[in-house]
Amino acid sequence: RRQKLLEEAPSPALTPELREQICAAAVRLARAAGYTSAGTLEFLLDQEGQFYFLEMNTRIQVEHPVTELITGVDLVKEQIRVAAGEPLRWRQEEIALRGHAIEFRINAEDPDKGFFPSPGVIERLELPGGPGVRVDHALYAGYEIPPYYDSLIAKLIVWGADREEALARGRRALAELRIEGIATTAPFHRRLLDDPDVIAADYHVQFLDGRV
Repeated sequence: RRQKLLEEAPSPALTPELREQICAAAVRLARAAGYTSAGTLEFLLDQEGQFYFLEMNTRIQVEHPVTELITGVDLVKEQIRVAAGEPLRWRQEEIALRGHAIEFRINAEDPDKGFFPSPGVIERLELPGGPGVRVDHALYAGYEIPPYYDSLIAKLIVWGADREEALARGRRALAELRIEGIATTAPFHRRLLDDPDVIAADYHVQFLDGRV
């Protein structure tokens, strides 16, 4: 269904020059629209290194934690400050990228059944922790996942000094994650991190075709 399962930043597909071009294009578009709050502009990159504007989401994005972990900026807090009429506390040139972050969308879906929804009651919950590991969720043992809404139930985010360390922390965190009573995408994420193409950052929007 072309849904995102994994996000990482900085994108290993971008050179510093190409990243600068995309960021500059995003700023021009936001200024032209007179936009002043948190938002996300999405682009697609082709094999020749050309990028194309896809859409703008005028809201905080699901994958905002990866940006927060590599910049140190709390985007939710800044969005609230801007909405209250306060100015941004940083200029763009003051934002520096540090390390690498990966987010795994933990959905109540069964990857072995075509990602079919898996509502039900969480019988056991054990969350990973430690340096560079973050879990955004509202889960607890006994919580019932309803069948009526989006299947995203948690976001597992890891940070490392480089991509290799982030991948290693992702493997450890996913191995420690225990959600019993329903099927989730966590086992699929564990398989992804052992895929040679994922390790080499050689994947694309059709990457999962033939792998599920």
